[in-house]
Amino acid sequence: MSAQQSQGIQTLLEAEKAAAKIVQEARQYRVQKLKDARTEAEKEIEEYKKSKEDEFKKFQASRDGTTSQAQASVDKDTEVKLKSITESYGSNKDTVVQKLLDRVTQVKPELHKNLRKA
Repeated sequence: MSAQQSQGIQTLLEAEKAAAKIVQEARQYRVQKLKDARTEAEKEIEEYKKSKEDEFKKFQASRDGTTSQAQASVDKDTEVKLKSITESYGSNKDTVVQKLLDRVTQVKPELHKNLRKA
């Protein structure tokens, strides 16, 4: 019976080795599938990123013309307003300076309206 028992133990050991080998192969297969999935996901991410960058560049190129036109319009308006302010300054500066001098030099002392006569 010991030979038969030895043979049974030997069979169990071989089956255990085979099972361990199958488990190891399954783990390696799983690891390989995870690597493949990561690689595939990175490729998809890069493709998506590239497509969005191209889309943004097209959008930006389509808006560049309107941006430069808007900038030119703002520059023109600024120039017109600056010219108007400069002309207004030139025509009114003498009058303003004279009014300031008159106020400073012609002081009329008066009692404050809140001051009561005692």
